[in-house]
Amino acid sequence: MKTALTIAGSDSGGGAGIQADIKTMTANGVYAMSAITALTAQNTTGVTGIMEVTPEFLGQQLDCIFTDIYPDAVKVGMVASAGLIETISEKLKFYNAKNIVVDPVMISTSGSKLLRDDAIETLKSRLFPQALLLTPNIPEASVLSGVPIENEEDMIKAAEIISRQYGCAVLCKGGHSASNANDLLYQNNKYRWFTGEKINTKNTHGTGCTLSSAIACGLAKGLDLERSIQLAKEYISGALKAMLDLGKGNGPINHMWNICKEEK
Repeated sequence: MKTALTIAGSDSGGGAGIQADIKTMTANGVYAMSAITALTAQNTTGVTGIMEVTPEFLGQQLDCIFTDIYPDAVKVGMVASAGLIETISEKLKFYNAKNIVVDPVMISTSGSKLLRDDAIETLKSRLFPQALLLTPNIPEASVLSGVPIENEEDMIKAAEIISRQYGCAVLCKGGHSASNANDLLYQNNKYRWFTGEKINTKNTHGTGCTLSSAIACGLAKGLDLERSIQLAKEYISGALKAMLDLGKGNGPINHMWNICKEEK
């Protein structure tokens, strides 16, 4: 069995973060491991508290993982502080981690800020250059590139700037677009669109975490980046179409849609 590691925050509501990542990896047939960067008190309506682990303890988690069950791919999600980002960067370099997918989580679906201002520069200087792929959504890509994104041409421009600056592939996610869910991959000075159906639902909590984890699953299995993205989009479309409706806010998607069977 192929293996994948998620380095992210825990979501007490179960829809995003570590919980979403483990569900996604399991549903996609990959053995999941986790290094938790923070505990969050949150549900579908928002985040009410964040308690970070220390950089030392995060380092211990990563040492235990890499020296025992070496991951075939790594997904990095919510990391709120510079010290934690530096620890992740050092450990990934030390263990020569491969197939690193970084989801630059800055703001939650409910609008809560998840990344400190001083951590943004550390994220960009230390972690981005180590990534095979970055997966910013439109607001995040706009912040990282300095380009206001209003249309598809702006997405291309922003992704090109980010890719050239950090030397990695960039998947600019179009889910925040009002008209479609098309994602743009910019890689090796070329771009490709991945079309997606806009599914009418407010229950989208954890979609970014889920997509990046699903891509990591494909990479862990030895698939190339484009095929990994295509399969990940198919998986997340199914999870959205399942129309799970839980909670009073932006509810979670159904990560188990492809393996659950109703009892007769």
